[in-house]
Amino acid sequence: MAKIIVVTSGKGGVGKTTSSASFASGLAMRGHKTVVIDFDVGLRNLDLIMGCERRVVYDLINVINKEATLNQALIKDKHCDNLFVLPASQTRDKDALSEEGVERVLNDLAAMDFEYIICDSPAGIEHGAVMALTFADEAVIVTNPEVSSVRDSDRILGIIQAKSRRALNGGEPVKEHLLITRYVPKRVEAGEMLSYADVQEILRIPLIGIIPESESVLHASNSGNPAIHIEGSEVSEAYKDVVSRFLGEEKPLRFTDYEKPGFLQRIFGGK
Repeated sequence: MAKIIVVTSGKGGVGKTTSSASFASGLAMRGHKTVVIDFDVGLRNLDLIMGCERRVVYDLINVINKEATLNQALIKDKHCDNLFVLPASQTRDKDALSEEGVERVLNDLAAMDFEYIICDSPAGIEHGAVMALTFADEAVIVTNPEVSSVRDSDRILGIIQAKSRRALNGGEPVKEHLLITRYVPKRVEAGEMLSYADVQEILRIPLIGIIPESESVLHASNSGNPAIHIEGSEVSEAYKDVVSRFLGEEKPLRFTDYEKPGFLQRIFGGK
């Protein structure tokens, strides 16, 4: 049975689509047949991060409007055999996303034996974001360790609890996971950034991972390479830890402590 996971955030620019791409890639790398759907109609960029923008012929709205089949619209990932991308439309309005149409697409994907359906939500609380979370079984809330981002994430949690199909039907609530991105231990130590413990205390949902700030993420995204594929990097290792925890494995938190440079490091240019 397919599991539907929405990756969402209260505000833009927190690394949500980057996280969707790496999370979906990580599940596929672990052998799970996975599809990632871009719900950001009109502003799509998941295809850019996944490196498949030149292969987009049909999109989610074409499938909803029955102008194309899922087999025509799905794009096979260049890194993982069992990962597929369903891009958003760049030319349609978000209102083209109908609840009935989205439900049909999700049911058809489940019938194609996908184990995980990752819904990359637009930021905020507009129509596309609500459509992305309506049918979710689980939610990954992406936030930066700053007050405005955390406050907006708290608002999104309220919407999930109020508007998801699970909430409306009075069933099991959507299982929530907290993912903190762009974390800089040095800035936390200096009091310039919230600690992960602070963020957890405010949002009160289980922490699934911490992704350190890294310039390599931008370079990878610009070259159409999900960050989890940056071999040997802290970011890649952090995303692999997130996937392991999601799959029920115990993994200690990493990349959370600031190590002050030693005397020789300070003399010879250490930071």
